[in-house]
Amino acid sequence: MDFHLLGPFEARHDGRPVEVGSRRQERCLLGVLLLDPGRLVSTDRLIDLLWHDAPPVSARGAVHTYVGRLRSSLKPYGVRISTRGDGYLVEADGHRVDVAEFAGLVRRAGDVADPAARVRLLDRGLALWRGPLLADTASDELRERLQAPIEELRLVGVELRAGAHLALGRPDRAIGELTPLVARHPTREQLVATLMTALYQGSRRADALRLYRTTRERLVADLGVEPGSRLHEVHRRVLDGDDRLERVGRPMYEVRVRDESLPWSVGGHPALDFCNTFAGWGHEPTLPGSEWLRGYRTLAVWSGHVGLTDEVSISRLLHLARHDPAGAEAVLAETRALRAALYACLVDPENRPAFDTVARYAEAAARTLVFRREVDGRGRWWPDLSAGLRLPLHAAAWSAAQLLADPRRLTVRTCPGERCGWLFLDETGLRRWCSLGTCGSREAGVPCRSA
Repeated sequence: MDFHLLGPFEARHDGRPVEVGSRRQERCLLGVLLLDPGRLVSTDRLIDLLWHDAPPVSARGAVHTYVGRLRSSLKPYGVRISTRGDGYLVEADGHRVDVAEFAGLVRRAGDVADPAARVRLLDRGLALWRGPLLADTASDELRERLQAPIEELRLVGVELRAGAHLALGRPDRAIGELTPLVARHPTREQLVATLMTALYQGSRRADALRLYRTTRERLVADLGVEPGSRLHEVHRRVLDGDDRLERVGRPMYEVRVRDESLPWSVGGHPALDFCNTFAGWGHEPTLPGSEWLRGYRTLAVWSGHVGLTDEVSISRLLHLARHDPAGAEAVLAETRALRAALYACLVDPENRPAFDTVARYAEAAARTLVFRREVDGRGRWWPDLSAGLRLPLHAAAWSAAQLLADPRRLTVRTCPGERCGWLFLDETGLRRWCSLGTCGSREAGVPCRSA
């Protein structure tokens, strides 16, 4: 069965409309449950959403009655509303909900490198919007409470599509799409920055500068803040006539895996890439690209990307992290501590406390390793799934121990770039700068090819 929530509520079976619920509040209740199929919504929350500050004395009984009527009307179509404790959920039995489909298309578009393919995915996703969420069912007040994350995803989708149009040399399309949105969200700096870029690429440099001036005045007057680094940098590049606007705010080195931005593997060893940030160890923590290890999900995906864990382990880790976010954050904090200690002992071999810290993590990792046969017949030590959320921490620690025990550890070099500090192996003894010599080119006054 198909449910449409992005606009007027609509239910369809085999392409034909189906009447669901005899009252507006019944359809509204079903819409709330369908926003996240398979997730329990408590009766108290349903009462709060349906009646807000003025629930009737009979509200709990009314909810029970509404659910009963919905069950009766949906049963012939295989849609089940289950009771769990003091709440209800729509079983995720393969029914199509446009909100979930839209979110999936936006996520897929974020993974696609080809701008034409990205546009096609986002065209499909954004076409699902037929109006405001539950347009004929929810009150304006309820819609405001429910639609924030969905509306945010829609804005992200529009921004992604506009960026793809720019990559395809279609600034006019991006301008037409972004202009009304910026009017409605004048302090959303990402939207403004993308529109400025489109205006500049569409030979409307004066309009781009005017938009920046208007936005800055609005930010100062309404929020008391100056434009952020992203918008400020776009403004600077427009002033300078810099045609590389599409690179603003993007990491110097980046690879996208499972919708995560990971540092490019250029150090020559996973333990070195573990230490390297996108744009250099010497960056201020608040600057874009200065911290690649933003969340536990990134850590788990990275451990698989560099070959320290396998795909089965990654999926298991992501599942565990969703169910224990506090535990995942604690492991992430330990991982960052390990990274800091490893970097310290790599750049200063005399730093005994840093080495001892890495050693303690490596010893803990060794107790969780299992020896497996690879497809080519070789054996290899792998961190076992029994480590739970700590698995990627153990994997990174074991990789660090292997590097520190490897004679190549003596060939680790630190890029001397003013805002870099990347670590890399130099077994030739001839390299001075990090990957591709971009820092060296910058020092010599040659434009950086990756910036």
